[in-house]
Amino acid sequence: MSPTVVRYRVSLPRPHTHLLEVEATFPEGEATLDARMPVWTPGSYLVREFARHVQDVTASTGDGTPLPVRRVDKQTWRVDARGQAVTLSYRVYCNELTVRTSHVDGTHAYLNGACVFLYTDATRAREHHVTVEAPAGWTSFCALGQRDGAFVANDYDTLVDSPIEVGPHTPLTFSVAGVPHEVVVWGDTPADPERLCSDFQRLCEVQARLFGGLPMPRYLFLLYLTDKGRGGLEHQASTALLFPRTGLSTGRGWEDLLTLAAHEYFHLWMVKRVKPRALVPFDYSRENYTALLWAFEGTTAYYDNLIVRRAGLMSAQRYLTRLGETLTALHSTPGRRTQTLAEASLVSWVKHYRPDENSPNSAISYYLKGEVVSALLDLELRRATRDARGLDDLMRLLWARHGDGSGVGEDGVEAAASEVAGVDLSAFFERALRTTEELDYSVLSHVGLEANFRPRESAGDRGGTPPKGKATEARPKGWLGLTLKGSATVATVLDGSPAQDAGLYAEDDVVALDGWKADGAALVARCEDKRPGETVRVTVFRRDRLLEVPVVLGAKPAEAVWLSRVDRPTEAQKAAYQSWLGAPWDEAPGAA
Repeated sequence: MSPTVVRYRVSLPRPHTHLLEVEATFPEGEATLDARMPVWTPGSYLVREFARHVQDVTASTGDGTPLPVRRVDKQTWRVDARGQAVTLSYRVYCNELTVRTSHVDGTHAYLNGACVFLYTDATRAREHHVTVEAPAGWTSFCALGQRDGAFVANDYDTLVDSPIEVGPHTPLTFSVAGVPHEVVVWGDTPADPERLCSDFQRLCEVQARLFGGLPMPRYLFLLYLTDKGRGGLEHQASTALLFPRTGLSTGRGWEDLLTLAAHEYFHLWMVKRVKPRALVPFDYSRENYTALLWAFEGTTAYYDNLIVRRAGLMSAQRYLTRLGETLTALHSTPGRRTQTLAEASLVSWVKHYRPDENSPNSAISYYLKGEVVSALLDLELRRATRDARGLDDLMRLLWARHGDGSGVGEDGVEAAASEVAGVDLSAFFERALRTTEELDYSVLSHVGLEANFRPRESAGDRGGTPPKGKATEARPKGWLGLTLKGSATVATVLDGSPAQDAGLYAEDDVVALDGWKADGAALVARCEDKRPGETVRVTVFRRDRLLEVPVVLGAKPAEAVWLSRVDRPTEAQKAAYQSWLGAPWDEAPGAA
């Protein structure tokens, strides 16, 4: 065995305790060994303090002689190594089932490297090996290759980027562009595993064609079907997907799973290889700041629906309905008028991943607005080049120049976009990224579409095209301007709303309206039965005190957005629509 390799041995002798036992052996050479646990995991921009779950740390030499070890800060353990190889033995508590953490119980073990493996700065670039001692009947799954029974990573960054799933699983398999893919499912097996593999395969094939091949020798989907929760985390050759199992039984739920899978797979190129230069190399001890998350996450969010559409698993009409839902969500968030998109990217560490009751008023998601800006950028590129180029060409240009992992400068995406367009797009980016002005949707006319803004109740169920025959102008309804959680608790009081002006607070528990018992749903419905300008009396408990708050109802803002086709489209608009969505014009919204 090579004396220069960092080696880990992982076991879970008592999985019901949620404890993982780890031995980490660092090669000789360091006089003082400082072993650290990362405070965050790449792809999820929040300091999570993984060291808080590490316990029972001891140290010894290669022959088993104990060495003193002391903790010097929140994430570091120090050993006076005197040049000797050192083995650190420790346990990690793993009982948080998310894609960003680790989870061990009697059914499986999901190991996210950033919260399991200690590292040293001196050995971070060396080869790292992991041996997993799995319980009888369990198998270990990881995108890393194996040698002599151990998973092998070229360096610590690769190890952290390669989650390990251990359990009694039977993988599903398919191939894309000659590259083997596996799907390992924890939780209830999907009712139609063949459809799962077939649809995933089509999503991957679309992206392989977009970028001209795949950048890894094999790929692993880890799919966790739970009672609640949804999320994904990208890795160099794998992804972890968390999805509610009940969602698989509905058409929209299946559609959501496909967009989630498409999103994380797209990160193979954007984020895992083409990445902000500010993240090269990762600093695991602190926040890593960049204003480019809008481009890497927002653009990926734009592509996740588009890829499902291109794979033939979503109609053009459904795609536009979902884009309308995104626009509706954006225009329902007052924070878009407070925080710029560039700032949202920069301060994700304290805003996006730490939402509170005021977040809708003070912040905007770089996923949400970034998706919309990316859609508009795609159309801007198409308009500037008469549909000869689009966002696909920008993605391929970034891949060709920065796919080696060297990193994109903070102005690199904007400069490359202008290069693809053949014109200066600085005015577009200045408005979209660095101001809180409303976005300019006029570029939609290039593909014969326009954005419509109405109160939510007159725009269909989910912000898409209004149902035929339904009036686009509804009687004005009374509006409080708050959101609720649970059955009757105020979650957020929207900025500038009647509820805010009247003095309703987040965490107020709604009891009655105008003297009649009402939960949250009844509160909203009864207010909508009234007209703007009418006064209602909202009774709430606030810190156990009963209060009655008079509120003068307002008119609901134009928060719902949907897309419709323009009157009398030109042949050029029809052709541009077809080029963009791969569907004939007669399938555009509003077609007879």
